[in-house]
Amino acid sequence: MTSSAFQSLIIPYRQKLYCFAFRLLGNEEDAKDVVQDCFIRVWNSRDKMPELQSLEAWCMRITRNLALDRLKSRKYRVTDDLNRAGEVPSVHQTPLQHAEKSDVMRRVHGAIARLPEKYRTVLQLRDMDGLSYQEIADTLEIGLPEVKINLHRARKQVREQLQNLQVYGIQ
Repeated sequence: MTSSAFQSLIIPYRQKLYCFAFRLLGNEEDAKDVVQDCFIRVWNSRDKMPELQSLEAWCMRITRNLALDRLKSRKYRVTDDLNRAGEVPSVHQTPLQHAEKSDVMRRVHGAIARLPEKYRTVLQLRDMDGLSYQEIADTLEIGLPEVKINLHRARKQVREQLQNLQVYGIQ
């Protein structure tokens, strides 16, 4: 594979890989480093590309593995940056509306952060990154039924946590 082919096939995934790494790590610089390491690994393994069904899923898997390795090696904890990652300021919000929306988003992100890693990852890949069930299965190297089960359980746990918080005030 030539460098121009690499740039046209792999580089377009940069932003998606960065967002995924950022959600896992909660740190901008580390997410950039992980994406860079991913591109290096992809380039060094470019001879495997013709065998792959989905280049995107392969890149996502490499990014996930690198990010998890980084989390394990440095014992990172997701910071408040994760809570601000998905916020988009609105021009037409009153301060009260903005505060309410921020509070709801903080609760949702908190509920997601409390999920087990396998549920959190599947939920992020499906609901935040928009990957199909098959792409998630390829990325995580698990079966399609397991993807569906984990996604269902993740959504159910988030829903239950938010209901408990709303009704009982407990997390």
